[in-house]
Amino acid sequence: MRVVHVVTLVSDDGAYGGPTSVAAGQLEECAVRGHEVTLVSLWRGRSPAPARIGSVPLRTRVARSLLPGRFTGLMHPLLVRDMWSAMGRADVVHIHAGRDLVSIAALVVAALRRKRFVAQTHGMVQPRRAAAVRLFDRVYVPLLRRARGCLVLTEQERRAVAEVIGAGGPPLVTLPNGVRPDHQGGAEHQRRDQEVLFLARLHPRKRPEAFVEMAALVHRRMPDARFTLYGADEGALPAVRQLIAAHGLQGIVSYGGALAHAEAVRAYGRAAVYVLPSVDEPFGMTVIEALAAGTPVVCTDTCGIADELARRGAAMVTDGSPREMAEAVCGLLADDKKRIALVAAGHRAVAEAFSVHAVTDQLEAIYRRTCLGSQS
Repeated sequence: MRVVHVVTLVSDDGAYGGPTSVAAGQLEECAVRGHEVTLVSLWRGRSPAPARIGSVPLRTRVARSLLPGRFTGLMHPLLVRDMWSAMGRADVVHIHAGRDLVSIAALVVAALRRKRFVAQTHGMVQPRRAAAVRLFDRVYVPLLRRARGCLVLTEQERRAVAEVIGAGGPPLVTLPNGVRPDHQGGAEHQRRDQEVLFLARLHPRKRPEAFVEMAALVHRRMPDARFTLYGADEGALPAVRQLIAAHGLQGIVSYGGALAHAEAVRAYGRAAVYVLPSVDEPFGMTVIEALAAGTPVVCTDTCGIADELARRGAAMVTDGSPREMAEAVCGLLADDKKRIALVAAGHRAVAEAFSVHAVTDQLEAIYRRTCLGSQS
């Protein structure tokens, strides 16, 4: 199959997060299986765009801000021409569709090209009442309804997308995100220092301030522990720095800026514990990336995969309060047996439920059924 994916942004700081890493991971596994793959996207970075992400060919244009919004208004006029060319040869078109200009353009091109396509919304399509969103949806929703299938992560996302699209829309198909298992992570984990990691956008929903409050509590009990936040700042960095100063945690808690994906993988590998304090996280791609790296995870009970991880004993699931997260982190830092058991359970969860191999098995079947007309 010739498979074309469209995602809004690829950048050297990983700013667009999960959708980009999911698209690249899915295409890389498709390429391993002998399919011809292409990723079409905008690019933003300090250097020219790479020709490939891993083994995946990348067709891209430099992102320009045509409308307000961090991602909503990004576009480049020539990207439409790239989409037109790439989709013309494609057997399968897969659009990672948020509410933004790139997604609108991709949906329009797919419709004009008369292509059967699937959409994947990554938790980005939620019911919204703002006037600007309602106006945008007058164009966006009818185009999204033309998809042969819409891929959702969880039952919660299924309900949200169904409310936005309405009755008679495309089938909503549950497909988890997947990562490539790293079976060496568990052996490496025993050699790590007591570094506790936050790796996500510094956005209010990700709650980096709660991470700092948690760090202050852990530091009182375990003064050797160190805490690092990585991620693009989306407004929370000043509050984070104020909290670090207020708690006297200079030199204990540090901010390392945004990381490219390869650097993020190395950061997981250095950490003793990964903490994601997010509330209402649609899935938690960073959670399974940490699990794949052999890093114990502390998350909140509103993370989209928290129930599955708790059932498997693969993560420490908390109520999200700094105190409960601190208890979980201290328990892991102080108890090697608990940490090793959590790593092993995390690896099993990735292999059995969140492996890119298993996800791509499902994805190929979806492509054949929805885009190629096969009933297999």
